[in-house]
Amino acid sequence: MKNKKVIVIGGGPAGMMAAGIAAQNGADVILIEKNEKTGRKLLITGKGRCNITNFCDNDEFISNVMTNPRFMYSAINAFSTYDTVAFFEQLGLPTKIERGNRVFPVSDKAMDVCDTMRNFVLTSGAKIINETVKAIILKDSVASCVKTNVNTYECDSVIVATGGLSYPKTGSTGDGYTFAKSLGHTVNTLKPSLVPLVSDDDFCKELQGLSLRNVAIKLIDNNSKKEIYSDFGEMLFTHFGVSGPTVLSASAHMNDMEEGKYSIHIDLKPALDHDTLDKRLLKDLNKNINKDICNSLFELMPKSLIPVVLSLCLINPHTKCNCVTSKQRECIVNLLKDFEVRIKDFRPLDEAIITSGGVNVNEIDPKTMESKLVKSLYFAGEVIDVDAYTGGFNLQIAFSTGYLSGKNSAL
Repeated sequence: MKNKKVIVIGGGPAGMMAAGIAAQNGADVILIEKNEKTGRKLLITGKGRCNITNFCDNDEFISNVMTNPRFMYSAINAFSTYDTVAFFEQLGLPTKIERGNRVFPVSDKAMDVCDTMRNFVLTSGAKIINETVKAIILKDSVASCVKTNVNTYECDSVIVATGGLSYPKTGSTGDGYTFAKSLGHTVNTLKPSLVPLVSDDDFCKELQGLSLRNVAIKLIDNNSKKEIYSDFGEMLFTHFGVSGPTVLSASAHMNDMEEGKYSIHIDLKPALDHDTLDKRLLKDLNKNINKDICNSLFELMPKSLIPVVLSLCLINPHTKCNCVTSKQRECIVNLLKDFEVRIKDFRPLDEAIITSGGVNVNEIDPKTMESKLVKSLYFAGEVIDVDAYTGGFNLQIAFSTGYLSGKNSAL
């Protein structure tokens, strides 16, 4: 019995996992990547350090998948976060666990993850070629041929692992969605997820570069007056609005973006209630009783935040501390406990960490990643309509779906 011929389209994390696993399961594998090098998007993940996965059990993993979590049950049970760590350790890449169970290479170099994955593909026996796929061709409703800008390759199975639309400079230009649609698949609405947010509030420019740690945020739908997401951790003010881990996660809960619908509310002092914070402020004012208030709040808040808070409270920055009224004090406390940033829009899709939307999961067998519409056609990674929070969960989706598609395509 001759080996199955498998073609993998896309040399990102899902594609490389699929190619290596298919080859290990006896298939003759060609991985087609249009970039000169595989794994370009991996190089920019985790700020160049590559957050490989999240060291958590399967239930916790599923709880961090926002879109179509049930679809991931079979995949995460087949190849868990623990399997991912063991996979890299066995390939000679030591890992470490950091805050929030985030897993990174000990070297803190995404390049080492890329090199490890590429070597895994090659040592497993798969070939990597640099061509651009133009079409997937069916014979008798079976995926059996891939046409590139250079050649036409006959095969027994095709795995589409082309990524999404985020960071198009890395090669994620939505090719997989085009292939899927051409073969009769539904592609659900594509939008940015885990993306910085735009605000027209003037103070964002003033606070550009201010990084806040250990703050609590709430995402409020102003139409319904409901809190739709909350988080604790880090965020960042930018020239266009806000970013950082908590903001990126909040963005994933925002649908039907319209100006004025959403606002982020920041508790800058989550460890202190209103009364305790008021006493703390009063203590600072009394300690600097003859000084201007603008020079007296450095122990309470970051330097760049002081003029913004005073301006929003309509307090003259040169007001002496002994002249600050109880109402002015109350305004400062209220702002520190509930600092509102009005959200206008998402940043562009090409700045998003991931693309939300993609090939409809109802048209993919979750146990094999094979298309329910086209025999011998498989999907893996971001091209599928599944996405998760930051913290290594999205790369794990790539590894788990890549593993399943690679294994089953070779059978």
